[in-house]
Amino acid sequence: MESGKIGIMIAIVLYLAGVLYIGYRYSKNNKNVGDFYLGGRKLGPLVTAMSAEASDMSSWLLMGLPGVAYLSGIADAGWTALGLAIGTYVNWLIVAKRIRLYSHVSGNSITLPEFFNNRYRDESKLLLRIAAVVIVIFFIPYTASGFAACGKLFSSLFGVGYVPAMVVSAIVIVGYTTLGGFLAASTTDFIQSIVMSIALVIVLVFGVSVAGGFGAVVENARALPGYLSMTSMYNPESGAATPYGAVTAASMIAWGLGYFGMPHVLLRFMAIEDEERLKLSRRVASIWVVISLSVAVLIGVIGLAMSKLGKLEMLTGSNSETVIIKIAEKLSGYGIIPALLAGVILAGILASTMSTADSQLLAASSSVSSDLLGGWIGKNGKNSMIAARVTVLVISVIAVFLARDPASSVFDIVSFAWAGFGASFGPVVLFALFWKRSNRYGALAGMVSGGVMIFVWKYLVRPMGGVWDIYELLPAFLVASLFIVIVSLLTPAPSREIVGEFEQVQHMCQKGSVG
Repeated sequence: MESGKIGIMIAIVLYLAGVLYIGYRYSKNNKNVGDFYLGGRKLGPLVTAMSAEASDMSSWLLMGLPGVAYLSGIADAGWTALGLAIGTYVNWLIVAKRIRLYSHVSGNSITLPEFFNNRYRDESKLLLRIAAVVIVIFFIPYTASGFAACGKLFSSLFGVGYVPAMVVSAIVIVGYTTLGGFLAASTTDFIQSIVMSIALVIVLVFGVSVAGGFGAVVENARALPGYLSMTSMYNPESGAATPYGAVTAASMIAWGLGYFGMPHVLLRFMAIEDEERLKLSRRVASIWVVISLSVAVLIGVIGLAMSKLGKLEMLTGSNSETVIIKIAEKLSGYGIIPALLAGVILAGILASTMSTADSQLLAASSSVSSDLLGGWIGKNGKNSMIAARVTVLVISVIAVFLARDPASSVFDIVSFAWAGFGASFGPVVLFALFWKRSNRYGALAGMVSGGVMIFVWKYLVRPMGGVWDIYELLPAFLVASLFIVIVSLLTPAPSREIVGEFEQVQHMCQKGSVG
């Protein structure tokens, strides 16, 4: 095996061994399902910040976003990045502290569906079960896309079969998640965010150097009509610029709305040990997201400059998502030390994928074992822990089965699942936290209408094109919000007990204390 491949393999093997060791270490800390799924609410501010963002920034940060920028310029990727940066900050600003306090007061809820159920005192458990089903529907294929990304990476690097490579990747992710639960996932996410950051910096510096300097990169981009514009897009097929309207830009900024409904991000808020230190978490998370998104978009621009200079092969279609892998392979040809650095880059891709997949596995399995089956097996004790771990394994097997076909776009899969959670849960979370008059009927109506509208808009309305070509999250979010308000006002007001609890949390938010 050539020295470049050896260096890459050493870096990746060390990384994978490290995350498995973390899972083993934290396996001793899980005394009950509250520890397994929420870490006993013991996360520090830095781990909260970085694990939340690492679990959010899946493989599309290092593959999907650069791939979009590589093909069509900065408009699509740029407006999406802007929406995500705004959404990240606002979510930390208005949701993080309140949901931490409310989930604690409201029956010490350890999952998002359980919080909905306890918040509205839904004795029928219908709200809890529908929320759990929504999580499973959108998280299993999302997790499968992560397994697929790992399989593609190992397959292309080492010439092994895609399915064996994907299965081995899944085994590692399932291994440390099943052993260590939430604390292991959060700790590895924190480490993975650091690895992702290092990978972005290495690619940025090396890519600019090979492309002949930053000026050469900009000059190449300027030569392509609309490539550096936020109001037009470069069309690689025609070589011309196409208009990028205000409605399209608004629909891409709407990506930021998704944060209000992301179970794996909201769980980090619920798990922080000291809510008064969330300000530090917010600052760290917001700065990291802005820098990472900006560099990811820039990598796509740099990659195209390298291709134009003949330093990289020209990439088309979904293959553009491999631009960072191609740059890493280029770096590995410069000797053993650069090969080790290339291994860090590829470990960063693994990190971005694994940090999301582990969080998705925990959220999906908690929905099944705790929310759907909790009534039969209980929520504490040996049986509940066994059920939690078995559920992680079962969901992983289903995800592996779905991931057996690698022919799919990471960006497309992520955008659909993101919209699903944003529309189904986002409005419900916001109204549950901030509107005293909302009730279980409104929450049910909002959750169902938001989820249904995602499919309706995606497959029936958006294909009509023109003014209807809007990212499905925006119209579905608005429809869900409208249903929550109308149905809540047309049905009985919440009980005095529910209103009293809401006012208690509101008072605690102002005073800054946990009861």
